[in-house]
Amino acid sequence: MKLNHSVVGQDEGLPILLVHGLFGQGRNLGAIARRLSEKRRVILVDQRNHGDSPHDPDHSYAAMAADLAGVIEAYGGRVDLAGHSMGGKAAMQLALTRPELIRKLVVMDIAPVTYAHSQSHLIDAMEAMDLHGLSRRSEADQRLSEHVHSTGLRAFLLQSLDLKSDPPRWRLNLPVLRDWMDRTTGWPEGLPKAAFDGPALFMAGAESDYVDDAGEAAIRDYFPQARLLRIKHAGHWMHADAPEAVAETLAAFMGDG
Repeated sequence: MKLNHSVVGQDEGLPILLVHGLFGQGRNLGAIARRLSEKRRVILVDQRNHGDSPHDPDHSYAAMAADLAGVIEAYGGRVDLAGHSMGGKAAMQLALTRPELIRKLVVMDIAPVTYAHSQSHLIDAMEAMDLHGLSRRSEADQRLSEHVHSTGLRAFLLQSLDLKSDPPRWRLNLPVLRDWMDRTTGWPEGLPKAAFDGPALFMAGAESDYVDDAGEAAIRDYFPQARLLRIKHAGHWMHADAPEAVAETLAAFMGDG
C-alpha cells in the first residue's frame, strides 16, 4: 500500500522515518520532525487506516511493516526509523524481518509484548458522536466531551475528524481498527529474535506503565543490544508531554546520517 506522507528537511544523508501510533497521523510528530529536519531529511507517514492513507481490511503488523518498507525503498532503501506505540511495534516487526532497511531503530513507549488494555472504548466514543451539522472544532469538542472527559485526549482524537467533508467524517477506519484491536495490542508470534543487530534505542515515559519489568525483559530478548532510556515528566504520549527532550534525544542518537 502506498502511504500518504510528507517530507521535510535536508536531502543529504539517510532519511529519518517517523511512524505514529494508534488513532494518530504523521503530523502528530511534527514538532519532533521540525527539530530533526534541521540536519536531516524527515519522512512523516500516515499509517494504513489512519489520516489520508488508504483504508484496508488488513491491519496486521506484517501489513504495516510492508507499507513502511515500501516508503523506505522509495527513498533510497535505508533509513533511521522511529515509531511510537503501535508505530513502534510496526517498526520492530520491520527491523526483525527486513533489518537491511534500517540503520538505527528507535521505539517510543512500547515493548514487544501483548498488552491487556483495549482502546475500543474510544472507538465507541467516536462512533457514538453525532457528526450531523458539525462545522466548528469547538462544537465537535463539546459533543465528544459527552463520551471522552480528558481535554487532551479529545484534542488528539479530533485531529482525525475531517470537518471539511460533507458530511464530516473520521479519517480513521474505525470498524477495521475495532476488529483488529486485540491483535494491535498484541504481539505477532514467530518473529525472529536478535535479527536486527544495529543500534536500538527504546524510550519510555517515566510516568508511563507501558514498559514495565516484563516489557524490558522482552526488549532485551528481541533486541539484546538495546539501550533503554526513561524520559522524565513524560507519560505514554511522550512527544506531547516532553517534546524538546524527546527531539533532542532522537537527534543525539541518530546523528547526522
